[in-house]
Amino acid sequence: MDELIEAARDVQEQAHVPYSDYTVGAALQTADGSVYVGCNIENANYSNSLHAEEVAIAEAVKEGHREFDALVVSSGARDGVTPCGMCRQTLAEFCEDDLPIVCDAGQGDDGSDEVTEYTLGELLPDTITEEMLE
Repeated sequence: MDELIEAARDVQEQAHVPYSDYTVGAALQTADGSVYVGCNIENANYSNSLHAEEVAIAEAVKEGHREFDALVVSSGARDGVTPCGMCRQTLAEFCEDDLPIVCDAGQGDDGSDEVTEYTLGELLPDTITEEMLE
């Protein structure tokens, strides 16, 4: 998990956040062990902004991946940020309820990474699914 945390932290350097100055990075691991990263990209029309998790999953899906093992989300504030509702629903399109989502809360006094771990199902219970649309 340490490599995913580091990848989520590193990609924040690429974030475009002229309005909020709040960087977010995400690292998504596929079933075959590949890692895709994304950072937030703000737009003056906030509703057109891209979230780090969206960017990471879009890259992975574009490359043909449809099975995922873990997601790490990190902000520059190291505040334990979780994916927003929109990102949770996007993840639910491709991921099972048991997908681990690790939220970076920085480093403890001993230098170890402090994280909070959820499952997608905990963060988005009773999600909208393809079956509901039929």
